[in-house]
Amino acid sequence: MTHRIFVDGQEGTTGLRIHEMLARRNGVEVLRIDADKRKDSAERARLLNAADVAFLCLPDAAAREAVALVTNPKTCVIDASTAHRTVAGWAYGLPELAPGQRDAIRAAKRIANPGCHATAFVLALRPLVQAGLLPAAAAVSATSITGYSGGGKSMIAQYEAGGDAKLQSPRPYALALAHKHLPEMVAHTGLARAPVFLPVVAAFYKGLAVSVGLQLDQFRPGTTGAQVREALAAHYAGERFVKVMPLADPATLEAGFFNVQADNDTNDASLFVFANDRQVLLLSRLDNLGKGASGAAVQSMNVHLGVEESLGLV
Repeated sequence: MTHRIFVDGQEGTTGLRIHEMLARRNGVEVLRIDADKRKDSAERARLLNAADVAFLCLPDAAAREAVALVTNPKTCVIDASTAHRTVAGWAYGLPELAPGQRDAIRAAKRIANPGCHATAFVLALRPLVQAGLLPAAAAVSATSITGYSGGGKSMIAQYEAGGDAKLQSPRPYALALAHKHLPEMVAHTGLARAPVFLPVVAAFYKGLAVSVGLQLDQFRPGTTGAQVREALAAHYAGERFVKVMPLADPATLEAGFFNVQADNDTNDASLFVFANDRQVLLLSRLDNLGKGASGAAVQSMNVHLGVEESLGLV
């Protein structure tokens, strides 16, 4: 069976990567809009309603407008913007989130693609809260370092133009403590309050790692670092795209430095636990353009359509 796919926002970073992934597989017919009609609402509406699956790779306001154009009840919308990630009636597009999440994605006609920082954070924290190891009321802080491709075309052009000395060093941002991923980071971990979150953009193209440092006395009494790692391993047992590394991963410790880019060009997320008898450090790594964006969207499409989940993905 051939499924018709339309990407609204096909020229953006996420849209282009989705097209690359779709080109690696059979069973899809990609609908394309002529360049001179990309802002033509009537033509966009025609293509959106002709599609079995429509990806929205648009700013939030434009994504909401696109959803309003969809009148065909058979069209499944997968929105890569932040507009619908905590909205009732929208399935969160993270199949590994919890038991039953794949069923929710399969049944939904509205799927919100997770944010890149949020994906890494939720994958690391959700199992610990769900298992009762980490109280929902825990005070959590997180730092995320990411490549500049996450900033879209304008930031990519800024970095690749060169000549700006301030871009040579890492740049923390979202200093007003109101990053747009915070609502989903709370909603989909089960935490009762938002983490103190510091994202940092650096002078490499792609790759992302979220780090969360916790005191062991924040966990259920008696919890050890090994138990934290075991809870993650149990939650993700059998998952193809989420890999829980050995406790205090020997290869990472031998290298002496953490490789933020090691999952690039894959749809993988790798989870690490480093611990002593007082503290735990969680590290969650992914490709911000893969599992953090386009890969996640294609994975959700595959789940929704009931086909092999890894089609088009590596």
